Amino acid sequence: MGAIHFYPNSKLQTMFLPRKATHLFSKANRVAHIIQSPTIRCSAASVSRTMASMSKDGIGVDSQDLEPIFEHKRSLRSKVRKALKNMDPIQRSQEDNAIQNTVVESSWFKTSKSVCAYISSPPLLEVDTSRIISEVLSSPAKERKRLYVPRVEDRNSNMKMLMISSVDDLIEKSMNILEPALVDSDGIQREDVMQASDPVDLFILPGLAFDKSGSRLGRSGGYYDLFLKNYQQLTKKNRWKQPLLVALSYSVQIIEEGEIPVTPFDIPVDALVSPAGFIPISTAALRRCE
Repeated sequence: MGAIHFYPNSKLQTMFLPRKATHLFSKANRVAHIIQSPTIRCSAASVSRTMASMSKDGIGVDSQDLEPIFEHKRSLRSKVRKALKNMDPIQRSQEDNAIQNTVVESSWFKTSKSVCAYISSPPLLEVDTSRIISEVLSSPAKERKRLYVPRVEDRNSNMKMLMISSVDDLIEKSMNILEPALVDSDGIQREDVMQASDPVDLFILPGLAFDKSGSRLGRSGGYYDLFLKNYQQLTKKNRWKQPLLVALSYSVQIIEEGEIPVTPFDIPVDALVSPAGFIPISTAALRRCE
């Protein structure tokens, strides 16, 4: 995992923190205000060491405080991966269809003009997004949504979202994961959503586990948390409306509320789509489904 941006005044980061993580965040906030730095940058791989080194007037965070959170995450990932591998193929297919039907038939999807969505990977046992991607790309050009899909840049949590207009724009990378090429067939650089002139309305997100308070457990790379934090900062800078963050989840991936440990660096989602339907969590999601 690479650089993570720690924003001391972000209310979003504290929305779903358990008591211990909230305590850590409070300490870090006090340190940040004392040193009067708008942003504290640290390596995700060494987040414990970084937080432990933050001290001023006797205020500090012990690196051991975060290790139980990381260990709990590792344990949960192992359990959820096992549950995903044990899913009946027929059930998986039925849930894929139900989830994608909910998305493409929803008002919040239909009214979105610009969407960031992941390209599902069978080896990763992710909820299928092929119909969602096809729904966007098969629309008439004048009515088509702008579609941005992820491209991993390195092993330091850096990821881009590049615009595509056809499935032919995708190339196969490691683990048979499809990603956009940097340039199109004419050699023209693809539009990066971070340089786009218009905001994104909707993010369709993957993950390993979720709960109904909005907590999301990723695959430990930190790519989406870092990207979403950077994009949220961009929307604030440009005074755009924040995008709706919707995660897709199989039934076995939704766990009991409060079971997912989170750090101040984890970004919660606004809503879930499960086989049971749309599950709004944030106020923004509730407004969008009215």
